Amino acid sequence: MDITLIVVLVVAFALFFDFTNGFHDTANAMATPIATGAMKPKVAVGLAAILNLVGAFLSTEVAKTISGGLIKEGDGGVLITPELIFAGLIGAIVWNMVTWLFGLPSSSSHALFGGLIGAAIVGFSFGAIDYGVLLSKVILPALIAPVTAGLIAFTATRLAYAMTRRYDGKPDGRDGFRYGQIFTSSLVALAHGTNDAQKTMGVITLTLITVGAQAAGTGPEFWVIAVCALAIALGTYMGGWRIIKTLGTGLTDVKPAQGFAAETGTAATILASSHLGFALSTTQVASGSVIGSGLGRRGSKVRWGTAGRIALGWLLTLPAAGIVGALAALIAHLGPIGIAIDAVIGIGVILGIFLRSRKDKVDPHSVSEVAASGQAVKIKRNPKPKKVRK
Repeated sequence: MDITLIVVLVVAFALFFDFTNGFHDTANAMATPIATGAMKPKVAVGLAAILNLVGAFLSTEVAKTISGGLIKEGDGGVLITPELIFAGLIGAIVWNMVTWLFGLPSSSSHALFGGLIGAAIVGFSFGAIDYGVLLSKVILPALIAPVTAGLIAFTATRLAYAMTRRYDGKPDGRDGFRYGQIFTSSLVALAHGTNDAQKTMGVITLTLITVGAQAAGTGPEFWVIAVCALAIALGTYMGGWRIIKTLGTGLTDVKPAQGFAAETGTAATILASSHLGFALSTTQVASGSVIGSGLGRRGSKVRWGTAGRIALGWLLTLPAAGIVGALAALIAHLGPIGIAIDAVIGIGVILGIFLRSRKDKVDPHSVSEVAASGQAVKIKRNPKPKKVRK
Protein backbone atom coordinates (compact mmCIF):
# COMPACT_ATOMS: atom_id res chain seq x y z
CA MET A 1 0.00 0.00 0.00
CA ASP A 2 1.25 3.46 -0.90
CA ILE A 3 2.81 5.17 2.13
CA THR A 4 0.81 8.37 1.52
CA LEU A 5 -2.43 6.42 1.52
CA ILE A 6 -1.67 4.66 4.81
CA VAL A 7 -0.68 7.98 6.43
CA VAL A 8 -3.98 9.53 5.29
CA LEU A 9 -5.81 6.49 6.67
CA VAL A 10 -4.01 6.79 10.01
CA VAL A 11 -4.74 10.52 10.26
CA ALA A 12 -8.42 9.91 9.44
CA PHE A 13 -8.81 7.20 12.09
CA ALA A 14 -6.82 9.28 14.59
CA LEU A 15 -9.21 12.20 14.11
CA PHE A 16 -12.19 9.87 14.48
CA PHE A 17 -10.68 8.63 17.76
CA ASP A 18 -10.33 12.29 18.78
CA PHE A 19 -14.01 12.76 17.94
CA THR A 20 -14.99 9.75 20.11
CA ASN A 21 -12.78 11.12 22.86
CA GLY A 22 -14.80 14.33 22.75
CA PHE A 23 -18.27 12.80 23.11
CA HIS A 24 -16.97 10.10 25.47
CA ASP A 25 -15.52 12.65 27.87
CA THR A 26 -18.05 15.50 27.69
CA ALA A 27 -19.41 14.18 30.98
CA ASN A 28 -16.16 14.97 32.77
CA ALA A 29 -16.92 18.68 32.68
CA MET A 30 -20.66 18.91 32.19
CA ALA A 31 -22.33 15.97 33.96
CA THR A 32 -22.59 17.71 37.34
CA PRO A 33 -23.79 21.17 36.16
CA ILE A 34 -26.43 19.41 34.03
CA ALA A 35 -27.44 17.23 37.00
CA THR A 36 -27.87 20.23 39.28
CA GLY A 37 -29.61 22.36 36.67
CA ALA A 38 -26.80 24.92 36.55
CA MET A 39 -26.85 24.73 32.75
CA LYS A 40 -29.20 23.32 30.15
CA PRO A 41 -27.77 20.22 28.43
CA LYS A 42 -27.24 21.70 24.96
CA VAL A 43 -25.82 24.93 26.37
CA ALA A 44 -23.42 22.93 28.53
CA VAL A 45 -22.03 20.81 25.69
CA GLY A 46 -21.79 23.86 23.43
CA LEU A 47 -19.71 25.71 26.02
CA ALA A 48 -17.58 22.61 26.61
CA ALA A 49 -16.92 22.29 22.87
CA ILE A 50 -15.68 25.89 22.61
CA LEU A 51 -13.40 25.52 25.63
CA ASN A 52 -12.06 22.16 24.41
CA LEU A 53 -11.16 23.90 21.17
CA VAL A 54 -9.32 26.69 22.99
CA GLY A 55 -7.64 24.32 25.46
CA ALA A 56 -6.12 22.22 22.69
CA PHE A 57 -3.87 25.14 21.71
CA LEU A 58 -2.48 25.77 25.21
CA SER A 59 0.07 22.96 25.65
CA THR A 60 1.88 20.13 23.84
CA GLU A 61 3.68 18.39 26.72
CA VAL A 62 1.35 15.38 26.76
CA ALA A 63 1.63 15.03 22.97
CA LYS A 64 5.41 14.73 23.34
CA THR A 65 4.96 11.92 25.89
CA ILE A 66 3.09 9.89 23.27
CA SER A 67 5.08 10.84 20.17
CA GLY A 68 8.48 10.34 21.75
CA GLY A 69 8.24 8.52 25.07
CA LEU A 70 5.90 5.57 25.46
CA ILE A 71 7.29 3.49 22.58
CA LYS A 72 11.07 3.28 22.20
CA GLU A 73 11.97 4.85 18.90
CA GLY A 74 15.00 6.11 17.07
CA ASP A 75 18.55 5.24 18.13
CA GLY A 76 18.61 2.07 20.21
CA GLY A 77 14.89 1.59 19.77
CA VAL A 78 12.41 0.49 17.13
CA LEU A 79 10.90 2.07 14.07
CA ILE A 80 7.18 1.70 14.57
CA THR A 81 5.26 1.70 11.30
CA PRO A 82 2.09 3.56 10.34
CA GLU A 83 0.41 0.15 9.94
CA LEU A 84 0.95 -0.61 13.63
CA ILE A 85 -0.24 2.84 14.67
CA PHE A 86 -3.36 2.23 12.58
CA ALA A 87 -3.93 -1.09 14.37
CA GLY A 88 -3.51 0.59 17.75
CA LEU A 89 -6.11 3.21 16.83
CA ILE A 90 -8.62 0.50 15.95
CA GLY A 91 -8.14 -1.00 19.42
CA ALA A 92 -8.74 2.38 21.05
CA ILE A 93 -11.78 3.29 18.96
CA VAL A 94 -13.50 -0.07 19.43
CA TRP A 95 -13.09 0.07 23.22
CA ASN A 96 -14.31 3.67 23.34
CA MET A 97 -17.43 2.73 21.41
CA VAL A 98 -18.14 -0.33 23.56
CA THR A 99 -17.86 1.59 26.84
CA TRP A 100 -19.95 4.44 25.44
CA LEU A 101 -22.69 1.95 24.51
CA PHE A 102 -22.85 0.75 28.13
CA GLY A 103 -22.59 4.27 29.55
CA LEU A 104 -19.28 3.56 31.28
CA PRO A 105 -17.01 6.57 31.87
CA SER A 106 -13.83 4.69 30.98
CA SER A 107 -10.53 6.23 29.97
CA SER A 108 -10.10 7.21 26.31
CA SER A 109 -6.46 7.88 27.13
CA HIS A 110 -5.81 4.37 28.40
CA ALA A 111 -7.72 2.92 25.46
CA LEU A 112 -5.27 4.70 23.15
CA PHE A 113 -2.24 3.60 25.14
CA GLY A 114 -3.50 0.02 25.30
CA GLY A 115 -4.12 -0.14 21.56
CA LEU A 116 -0.68 1.25 20.72
CA ILE A 117 1.07 -1.00 23.23
CA GLY A 118 -0.70 -4.12 21.93
CA ALA A 119 0.19 -3.29 18.32
CA ALA A 120 3.82 -2.45 19.19
CA ILE A 121 4.28 -5.73 21.09
CA VAL A 122 3.00 -7.72 18.09
CA GLY A 123 5.33 -5.82 15.78
CA PHE A 124 8.50 -5.68 17.88
CA SER A 125 7.97 -7.82 21.03
CA PHE A 126 7.74 -6.57 24.62
CA GLY A 127 11.06 -4.69 24.37
CA ALA A 128 9.45 -1.98 22.23
CA ILE A 129 7.73 -0.41 25.24
CA ASP A 130 9.47 2.04 27.58
CA TYR A 131 8.12 0.65 30.82
CA GLY A 132 9.62 3.50 32.84
CA VAL A 133 7.48 6.01 30.93
CA LEU A 134 4.48 3.67 31.10
CA LEU A 135 4.79 3.41 34.87
CA SER A 136 5.64 7.04 35.67
CA LYS A 137 3.47 8.86 33.12
CA VAL A 138 0.48 6.50 32.75
CA ILE A 139 -0.01 3.86 35.46
CA LEU A 140 1.00 5.81 38.57
CA PRO A 141 -1.05 8.89 37.59
CA ALA A 142 -4.00 6.55 36.97
CA LEU A 143 -3.71 5.33 40.56
CA ILE A 144 -2.86 8.62 42.24
CA ALA A 145 -4.91 11.19 40.31
CA PRO A 146 -8.48 9.91 41.10
CA VAL A 147 -7.59 9.65 44.79
CA THR A 148 -6.04 13.12 44.77
CA ALA A 149 -9.05 14.63 42.98
CA GLY A 150 -11.40 12.81 45.35
CA LEU A 151 -9.61 14.18 48.42
CA ILE A 152 -9.69 17.72 47.01
CA ALA A 153 -13.41 17.39 46.21
CA PHE A 154 -14.14 15.86 49.66
CA THR A 155 -12.34 18.72 51.41
CA ALA A 156 -13.92 21.38 49.21
CA THR A 157 -17.39 19.93 49.81
CA ARG A 158 -16.88 19.92 53.57
CA LEU A 159 -15.67 23.50 53.49
CA ALA A 160 -18.52 24.62 51.23
CA TYR A 161 -21.14 23.23 53.58
CA ALA A 162 -19.34 24.42 56.71
CA MET A 163 -18.83 27.99 55.51
CA THR A 164 -22.26 28.60 54.01
CA ARG A 165 -25.85 28.21 55.05
CA ARG A 166 -29.14 27.65 53.31
CA TYR A 167 -29.75 31.26 52.49
CA ASP A 168 -32.15 31.12 49.57
CA GLY A 169 -35.20 29.47 51.11
CA LYS A 170 -35.15 26.59 48.61
CA PRO A 171 -35.29 22.93 49.69
CA ASP A 172 -31.61 22.29 49.03
CA GLY A 173 -30.29 25.77 49.75
CA ARG A 174 -26.87 27.07 48.71
CA ASP A 175 -28.33 27.53 45.25
CA GLY A 176 -25.74 30.19 44.49
CA PHE A 177 -23.18 27.47 43.90
CA ARG A 178 -24.91 26.83 40.60
CA TYR A 179 -23.37 30.06 39.32
CA GLY A 180 -19.97 28.94 40.57
CA GLN A 181 -20.44 25.68 38.68
CA ILE A 182 -20.56 27.55 35.39
CA PHE A 183 -17.02 28.76 36.07
CA THR A 184 -15.61 25.50 37.46
CA SER A 185 -17.14 23.29 34.76
CA SER A 186 -15.75 25.67 32.14
CA LEU A 187 -12.32 25.31 33.72
CA VAL A 188 -12.63 21.51 33.55
CA ALA A 189 -13.60 21.70 29.87
CA LEU A 190 -10.61 23.92 29.16
CA ALA A 191 -8.34 21.53 31.05
CA HIS A 192 -9.79 18.56 29.17
CA GLY A 193 -8.97 20.16 25.83
CA THR A 194 -5.47 20.94 27.09
CA ASN A 195 -4.86 17.32 28.10
CA ASP A 196 -6.89 15.00 25.87
CA ALA A 197 -6.64 16.63 22.44
CA GLN A 198 -2.87 16.29 22.74
CA LYS A 199 -3.06 12.50 22.70
CA THR A 200 -4.29 12.48 19.12
CA MET A 201 -1.74 15.14 18.25
CA GLY A 202 0.92 12.78 19.59
CA VAL A 203 -0.34 9.87 17.48
CA ILE A 204 -0.36 11.89 14.25
CA THR A 205 3.05 13.36 15.06
CA LEU A 206 4.38 9.85 15.74
CA THR A 207 3.09 8.76 12.33
CA LEU A 208 4.74 11.69 10.56
CA ILE A 209 8.02 10.93 12.31
CA THR A 210 7.93 7.28 11.26
CA VAL A 211 7.62 8.19 7.55
CA GLY A 212 10.29 10.88 7.73
CA ALA A 213 7.90 13.79 7.28
CA GLN A 214 8.96 15.26 10.62
CA ALA A 215 12.16 15.17 12.67
CA ALA A 216 12.29 12.86 15.68
CA GLY A 217 11.90 14.61 19.01
CA THR A 218 9.86 17.51 17.65
CA GLY A 219 6.38 18.47 18.79
CA PRO A 220 3.16 18.60 16.76
CA GLU A 221 2.93 21.04 13.88
CA PHE A 222 0.28 23.75 13.86
CA TRP A 223 -2.01 22.05 11.35
CA VAL A 224 -2.02 18.92 13.53
CA ILE A 225 -2.96 20.98 16.59
CA ALA A 226 -5.74 22.73 14.65
CA VAL A 227 -7.43 19.63 13.18
CA CYS A 228 -7.22 17.77 16.50
CA ALA A 229 -8.75 20.74 18.32
CA LEU A 230 -11.63 20.85 15.83
CA ALA A 231 -12.24 17.08 16.02
CA ILE A 232 -12.43 16.92 19.81
CA ALA A 233 -14.60 20.06 19.93
CA LEU A 234 -17.06 18.58 17.42
CA GLY A 235 -17.21 15.31 19.38
CA THR A 236 -17.80 17.24 22.59
CA TYR A 237 -20.67 19.16 21.03
CA MET A 238 -22.37 15.90 20.03
CA GLY A 239 -22.64 15.11 23.75
CA GLY A 240 -22.01 11.68 25.24
CA TRP A 241 -25.44 11.60 26.87
CA ARG A 242 -25.14 8.00 28.10
CA ILE A 243 -22.01 8.76 30.10
CA ILE A 244 -23.33 12.15 31.23
CA LYS A 245 -26.30 10.33 32.75
CA THR A 246 -24.05 7.81 34.54
CA LEU A 247 -21.59 10.36 35.91
CA GLY A 248 -24.20 12.98 36.76
CA THR A 249 -26.69 10.74 38.56
CA GLY A 250 -25.34 7.19 38.70
CA LEU A 251 -22.64 7.66 41.35
CA THR A 252 -24.38 10.02 43.76
CA ASP A 253 -27.12 12.64 43.85
CA VAL A 254 -25.17 15.80 43.09
CA LYS A 255 -26.15 19.10 44.73
CA PRO A 256 -24.85 22.52 43.62
CA ALA A 257 -22.17 22.81 46.33
CA GLN A 258 -21.03 19.26 45.60
CA GLY A 259 -20.83 19.92 41.87
CA PHE A 260 -18.79 23.05 42.48
CA ALA A 261 -16.38 21.12 44.71
CA ALA A 262 -16.11 18.15 42.33
CA GLU A 263 -15.28 20.35 39.36
CA THR A 264 -12.71 22.26 41.41
CA GLY A 265 -10.95 18.99 42.27
CA THR A 266 -11.09 17.79 38.69
CA ALA A 267 -9.74 21.00 37.17
CA ALA A 268 -6.91 21.36 39.68
CA THR A 269 -5.73 17.79 39.14
CA ILE A 270 -5.93 17.85 35.33
CA LEU A 271 -4.18 21.20 34.92
CA ALA A 272 -1.34 20.17 37.23
CA SER A 273 -0.93 16.87 35.36
CA SER A 274 -0.93 18.55 31.94
CA HIS A 275 1.83 20.90 33.11
CA LEU A 276 3.93 17.89 34.19
CA GLY A 277 3.30 16.00 30.94
CA PHE A 278 1.25 13.22 32.54
CA ALA A 279 -1.08 11.62 29.99
CA LEU A 280 -3.86 11.57 32.54
CA SER A 281 -7.32 10.02 32.27
CA THR A 282 -9.66 12.95 32.78
CA THR A 283 -12.50 10.45 33.17
CA GLN A 284 -10.88 8.80 36.17
CA VAL A 285 -10.20 12.19 37.73
CA ALA A 286 -13.78 13.36 37.24
CA SER A 287 -15.19 10.11 38.65
CA GLY A 288 -12.91 10.35 41.69
CA SER A 289 -14.05 13.93 42.26
CA VAL A 290 -17.75 13.02 42.11
CA ILE A 291 -17.22 10.20 44.61
CA GLY A 292 -15.21 12.49 46.89
CA SER A 293 -17.94 15.13 46.81
CA GLY A 294 -20.55 12.48 47.59
CA LEU A 295 -18.59 11.36 50.64
CA GLY A 296 -18.15 14.98 51.70
CA ARG A 297 -21.84 15.88 51.92
CA ARG A 298 -23.60 14.72 55.05
CA GLY A 299 -26.53 12.47 54.21
CA SER A 300 -25.30 11.77 50.69
CA LYS A 301 -24.98 8.20 49.45
CA VAL A 302 -22.38 6.93 47.00
CA ARG A 303 -23.65 4.10 44.82
CA TRP A 304 -20.72 1.76 45.23
CA GLY A 305 -22.18 -0.79 42.83
CA THR A 306 -21.95 1.73 39.99
CA ALA A 307 -18.52 2.84 41.20
CA GLY A 308 -17.33 -0.77 41.16
CA ARG A 309 -18.62 -1.26 37.62
CA ILE A 310 -16.75 1.87 36.51
CA ALA A 311 -13.57 0.72 38.29
CA LEU A 312 -13.80 -2.65 36.53
CA GLY A 313 -13.98 -0.79 33.23
CA TRP A 314 -10.83 1.12 34.18
CA LEU A 315 -8.98 -2.12 34.92
CA LEU A 316 -10.04 -3.71 31.65
CA THR A 317 -9.30 -0.72 29.42
CA LEU A 318 -5.54 -1.15 28.89
CA PRO A 319 -5.59 -4.93 28.33
CA ALA A 320 -8.85 -4.97 26.33
CA ALA A 321 -7.76 -2.21 23.94
CA GLY A 322 -4.33 -3.86 23.81
CA ILE A 323 -5.82 -7.20 22.74
CA VAL A 324 -7.89 -5.57 19.99
CA GLY A 325 -4.86 -3.55 18.87
CA ALA A 326 -2.72 -6.70 18.82
CA LEU A 327 -5.29 -8.62 16.75
CA ALA A 328 -5.53 -5.71 14.31
CA ALA A 329 -1.72 -5.64 14.08
CA LEU A 330 -1.62 -9.38 13.27
CA ILE A 331 -4.06 -8.79 10.43
CA ALA A 332 -2.10 -5.72 9.28
CA HIS A 333 0.97 -7.95 8.80
CA LEU A 334 -0.81 -9.45 5.79
CA GLY A 335 0.08 -6.28 3.89
CA PRO A 336 -2.28 -3.99 1.98
CA ILE A 337 -5.06 -6.56 2.12
CA GLY A 338 -4.62 -6.74 5.90
CA ILE A 339 -4.97 -2.97 6.24
CA ALA A 340 -8.13 -3.10 4.12
CA ILE A 341 -9.56 -5.91 6.27
CA ASP A 342 -8.78 -3.95 9.44
CA ALA A 343 -10.48 -0.86 8.06
CA VAL A 344 -13.60 -2.77 6.97
CA ILE A 345 -13.91 -4.64 10.29
CA GLY A 346 -13.28 -1.46 12.29
CA ILE A 347 -15.91 0.52 10.40
CA GLY A 348 -18.33 -2.42 10.63
CA VAL A 349 -17.96 -2.62 14.42
CA ILE A 350 -18.44 1.14 14.80
CA LEU A 351 -21.61 1.11 12.69
CA GLY A 352 -22.90 -1.98 14.50
CA ILE A 353 -22.47 -0.36 17.92
CA PHE A 354 -24.08 2.86 16.73
CA LEU A 355 -27.12 1.02 15.34
CA ARG A 356 -27.40 -0.99 18.57
CA SER A 357 -27.39 2.26 20.57
CA ARG A 358 -30.46 3.52 18.68
CA LYS A 359 -32.57 0.80 20.33
CA ASP A 360 -31.94 2.37 23.74
CA LYS A 361 -31.55 6.02 22.91
CA VAL A 362 -30.30 8.51 25.49
CA ASP A 363 -30.57 12.17 24.51
CA PRO A 364 -30.54 15.65 26.12
CA HIS A 365 -34.16 15.22 27.22
CA SER A 366 -33.23 12.05 29.11
CA VAL A 367 -30.54 13.76 31.16
CA SER A 368 -32.46 17.01 31.71
CA GLU A 369 -35.19 15.07 33.49
CA VAL A 370 -32.81 14.36 36.39
CA ALA A 371 -31.79 17.99 36.97
CA ALA A 372 -33.99 18.46 40.01
CA SER A 373 -31.47 18.77 42.78
CA GLY A 374 -33.76 20.41 45.27
CA GLN A 375 -35.87 17.38 46.06
CA ALA A 376 -33.68 15.34 48.42
CA VAL A 377 -33.13 17.71 51.33
CA LYS A 378 -35.99 19.53 52.97
CA ILE A 379 -35.69 22.39 55.38
CA LYS A 380 -37.83 22.18 58.45
CA ARG A 381 -39.30 25.53 59.20
CA ASN A 382 -39.56 26.63 62.80
CA PRO A 383 -43.17 26.34 63.91
CA LYS A 384 -44.92 29.53 64.89
CA PRO A 385 -45.22 29.94 68.66
CA LYS A 386 -48.67 29.22 69.93
CA LYS A 387 -50.52 32.03 71.58
CA VAL A 388 -51.15 31.45 75.25
CA ARG A 389 -54.62 32.34 76.39
CA LYS A 390 -54.74 34.46 79.46
